[in-house]
Amino acid sequence: MLLSLLLQLANSVGLAVFGAAIGAGLVALGAGLGIGRIGGQAMEAIGRQPEASGKIQTAMLIVAALIEGLALFAVVVCLLISFNL
Repeated sequence: MLLSLLLQLANSVGLAVFGAAIGAGLVALGAGLGIGRIGGQAMEAIGRQPEASGKIQTAMLIVAALIEGLALFAVVVCLLISFNL
């Protein structure tokens, strides 16, 4: 009985760590795709209106920094979940 309880606990902890790792990977994938799309759309906008390149580039960098901050926060939360068990 005690052995089955320990096996069940180890299995749930392993699944929680696996879930946190999957979550961190999805966050990194989503952030990379989002920043890539922002960069591509900004280059397209600059190609259409070269005189607005300064404003477009500034907005692009601000949004990319916000996405990176959110992604870093999400990865840290996933790691804290996995290490706290």
